[in-house]
Amino acid sequence: MCGIFSIFLNTEYNAGSSLYHHNNRTESLRELAFRQSAKQRHRGPDHSGLVVDTGDGFVLVQERLCVIGVKTGSQPFLSQDGQVLLAANGEIYNYRQMAKEINEARKPDEDVYVPRSDCDVIIGYYEKFGVEALMQTIRGMFAFVLYDKKNGNVLVARDPIGIIPLYSGMDSEKNVWVASEMKCLVEKCTEVEIFPPGHMHYGSRLKLEPKCYYQPQWMYEIPETQVDSEKLKQYLEDAVLSHLQCDVPMGALLSGGLDSSLIASIATKIMRKRHGNDYRLKTYSVGLPGGPDFEFGRMVADYIGSDHTEVLFTIDEGLNYIRDAILHAETYDITTVRCTIPLLLLSRFIKSEGIKMVLSGEGADELFGGYLYFHQAPNAAEFHKETVMRVKNLHYSDCLRANKGTSAWGLELRVPFLDTDFIDYVMSIRPEDRMPKTKINGKVQSMEKYILRQAFARDYLPAEVLWRQKEQFSDGVGYSWIDTITEYAASHVSDAEFSKAAERFPINPPPTKEAFYYRQVFEELFPHQSCASTVRRWVPRIDWGCSADPSGRKQTVHKDN
Repeated sequence: MCGIFSIFLNTEYNAGSSLYHHNNRTESLRELAFRQSAKQRHRGPDHSGLVVDTGDGFVLVQERLCVIGVKTGSQPFLSQDGQVLLAANGEIYNYRQMAKEINEARKPDEDVYVPRSDCDVIIGYYEKFGVEALMQTIRGMFAFVLYDKKNGNVLVARDPIGIIPLYSGMDSEKNVWVASEMKCLVEKCTEVEIFPPGHMHYGSRLKLEPKCYYQPQWMYEIPETQVDSEKLKQYLEDAVLSHLQCDVPMGALLSGGLDSSLIASIATKIMRKRHGNDYRLKTYSVGLPGGPDFEFGRMVADYIGSDHTEVLFTIDEGLNYIRDAILHAETYDITTVRCTIPLLLLSRFIKSEGIKMVLSGEGADELFGGYLYFHQAPNAAEFHKETVMRVKNLHYSDCLRANKGTSAWGLELRVPFLDTDFIDYVMSIRPEDRMPKTKINGKVQSMEKYILRQAFARDYLPAEVLWRQKEQFSDGVGYSWIDTITEYAASHVSDAEFSKAAERFPINPPPTKEAFYYRQVFEELFPHQSCASTVRRWVPRIDWGCSADPSGRKQTVHKDN
């Protein structure tokens, strides 16, 4: 997973000055950009690329993790005539199709286009077909900055769901900054904000004005299409297939829950068709000794024949990582901090084994209403609206934790459930079909994600896993994890301090002592109020009668595994 960084000087304001003051000395734009981008170099440990143009007043940086086009894909990319520049982060899953379309449209005197990597097609498609065609065609997880020197326009864009993070800011001299992580901006920018998912800016470099390019009908209407199990199955298999393009060693996270288990099973079937029945996917689980996920992860690994590793951690090891989790995830949200810590520990181990890319199951719970509080949805219409809200807010929680938790160790995580075509199909299914079902295999039982389980009911997973109740990641690593971290964090906050929570933190006042402690640490790392505004808390629907604690164990339908 890479990192991108850019500064566009407001030459109308500062007459093109490219000198900055740092610790009582003067530094160039190049030095400034390289130093600030270094704060996210963990995202791309393989190569740092930088292009600076002091005459035109801009700098682009990319911190690269080599996954596709290992020898040819170093960025920033320049177009053939050197007039279009690109710094991109992510994976373009339909890049071969886009390259084919570029070649089909080339003139007789033009050379055959051969992409240097998957992201290189962004330049080629932009030059051949323009901005609108590019944004409607591209499929993948991405955030990028493209600068066209011919017309002076900047194109900044982020994928539809926000799998890849992106922030923007403006400094005191009205220069525009863009980066994959907020920590690169907070020292210099007076205001920092999230560049929203599904949006792009094309035009002036003086101010970013994001415009929505992703507006599917399901966001605004309650769908009426009945589920087609075969179509649902095919869409997910196609998504996994597209996410398997990779030139480096890969693996998969395997918690033993339905979502990660399905992805690992589908990936195994595809890879065995390519490499033979001896192929064994490397899979990984994490938890405390005796954590409930281990039993089910082992069960799936045996069933699909993966090369499985269980990564154990202790409570003390986890508590040591609270500050790191807040620093890397750039949030103070309770459930995100709780989940990021085991993921950091797992990612560190996986990277030590030489793996650079892993598949994971994020997104299914938002699409299918898989969280246990969805059992209390009052009706189908409210269920659909809640899933829409959860999908639109994924970039505040699961996507943020998954991307930044793995990127902290230079590991790329891919999420097939969040393939745009798969999302659009699932979210266009009527909510009556997606809601928890109350009769399964002849037994009266309330089961979330029923249509997903039903679509893969044969030859994919053992029944114990296929019909296993949802267990949230931070619960599944071991029930004592949340209990202990809650008590530990709260012990740092006095009653007197907590009584003034709303006064000290007027933006998103912390509702518990645990939340107060995380907020204190966050404020030390990201002191601007604008930074605090980039966070949204993940909470169940209290107005549905649900517990406000984000742990699935607090919901009435939860059963201990």
